[in-house]
Amino acid sequence: MTITPTTVFVIALLTAAATGLGALPFLFFRRMTRTWLALSNSIAAGLMIAASFGVIYEGLSAGLLQVVSGALLGVLFIALSTRRLKGSGALTFGTLRGVDALKGLMIIGVMTVHSITEGVGVGVSFGGGQALGVFITTAIAVHNIPEGLAISLVLVPRGEPVWRAAAWSVFSSLPQPLLAVPAFLFVEASQPFLPVGLGFAGGAMIWMVFAELIPEALEDTSSAAVATAVTASLMAMVGFQWFLRG
Repeated sequence: MTITPTTVFVIALLTAAATGLGALPFLFFRRMTRTWLALSNSIAAGLMIAASFGVIYEGLSAGLLQVVSGALLGVLFIALSTRRLKGSGALTFGTLRGVDALKGLMIIGVMTVHSITEGVGVGVSFGGGQALGVFITTAIAVHNIPEGLAISLVLVPRGEPVWRAAAWSVFSSLPQPLLAVPAFLFVEASQPFLPVGLGFAGGAMIWMVFAELIPEALEDTSSAAVATAVTASLMAMVGFQWFLRG
């Protein structure tokens, strides 16, 4: 099969659609208590920590300085963005208001930034041949499902409908098809961006976990419950990433 820009776009679009599958478990869970919200934050935190170190590890092979610089830029960006959003008055995001709206905007923003690097990765991988492109794209598509789950774990317990959480999950991955094509067409120009972009996404995710998700979780349940949920979800995600790489 001849790989064309249209082929790359369609395949990358399917990887974005896979993110919406992460919302499916919430079709079977309707009652959301404060304890469940805390555990949801904890599980999302574990998934995001594992994902952040996964993308940082990928970037290290291309350059330590670029990854570290990108991570610091990611931390600075999300810290300043959060401060600005908190000072902008009453926030509204879908059915969410105030602090809940801030959390929703933050996780979608962070995951969208993460998807930018994945989109470039898809395009670059197809530039290396069809077999490599199909393998990398399949891995990203499967990896997108727990990322959609992380988004839904923040949105649904706060009152967003499942269908809207799925839609926002897919939205967060739209940079993948949009950037895969130019990255495929300009492989050499795209490659230097990857380590900085991967570090940026990783730094932003780590900041959000420790500045927002875990502190809020500790308000509504015990530190032992939070630690258990974070560790379990982190190890599950690490095992999942190992399986994909194997």
